[in-house]
Amino acid sequence: MKILAIESSCDDTSVALVECSNKGFFVIAEKTASQIDLHKKFGGVIPEIAGRMHAEKIIPLVEEISKEGKPDIITVASGPGLITGLIVGVETARNLSYFLKKPLVSVNHLEGHIHSVEIDSKIKNQKSKIAYPALALIVSGGHTELILMKKPGNYKLIGATLDDAAGECFDKVAKMLKLSYPGGPKISILAQKGNGKAIDFPRPMLNQDNFNFSFSGLKTAVLYHLQKNPANNKKKLQDFCASFEQAIIDVLTEKTVRAIKKYKPKTVVMGGGVTANTKLRQTMEEKIKPLGIPLLIPELKYCMDNATMLAIAGYYKAKNKKFIDWKKIKADPTWEIG
Repeated sequence: MKILAIESSCDDTSVALVECSNKGFFVIAEKTASQIDLHKKFGGVIPEIAGRMHAEKIIPLVEEISKEGKPDIITVASGPGLITGLIVGVETARNLSYFLKKPLVSVNHLEGHIHSVEIDSKIKNQKSKIAYPALALIVSGGHTELILMKKPGNYKLIGATLDDAAGECFDKVAKMLKLSYPGGPKISILAQKGNGKAIDFPRPMLNQDNFNFSFSGLKTAVLYHLQKNPANNKKKLQDFCASFEQAIIDVLTEKTVRAIKKYKPKTVVMGGGVTANTKLRQTMEEKIKPLGIPLLIPELKYCMDNATMLAIAGYYKAKNKKFIDWKKIKADPTWEIG
């Protein structure tokens, strides 16, 4: 089946046409309009501006992608995310379903990140098919979650952040350092030449007997450290970034390894924007390899929000006839997976 997918949950307007089958997923066309340059001047995403930009970009993108073929299914991310963006995507999908007389599938944005690893991978020797049961770590600006999956569409949330997400913590600390938005990737670049052991930052909830996360305490510790020890030269800044990054990575990897040992999945999946972090990818591979379980990581461009991943998540729902009436679909900014 050919699936037209729409993603507008934050600050990327993305549309894709993907041919999906049991043999795999072939991207016919995909297009994403980024708003980073627009929000950069404000130091973060402004929801109303994001919504207006989605409304401006969505129809031209749909028209451009539709030139490449007619869809059999319409899929859209209905949540979670910014309500201003979600409404644009949902209303566009609703109208396409009605006028084209095509079935409509509502997908949780996080489902998309989980299945982003199944987009045909160019990573050497990496399989792209998820074997179940599977364990997924979603790490992004808005989410840090561990999800157990018995099969596609069957999710159990076993751990989540109690406050800031990992990506949010990266961006807020970058603001403290006066790095331009988005600051998370800039911290990672600086960290590459720093000493991750230079500063002993706390590892929140690392020793608690659960799979939840918390990063607000780390953010506070960073603030106090900077007040007493400004990162006022290149070496200090690099060591600071490396130590901060290492604290987050230690928590993410340790909690994931514990979950693997408890639930014994056949596959481990990582998804979300922070998954693009080179140090996190390398460390997770090193920690999981001795356990003998495959680790699936999306290509860098599919770590970010994109419509292609939603098409794949929508395919599994369409296979099971989990369609939604165009009259009933709604944007849900707080939709929790599982």
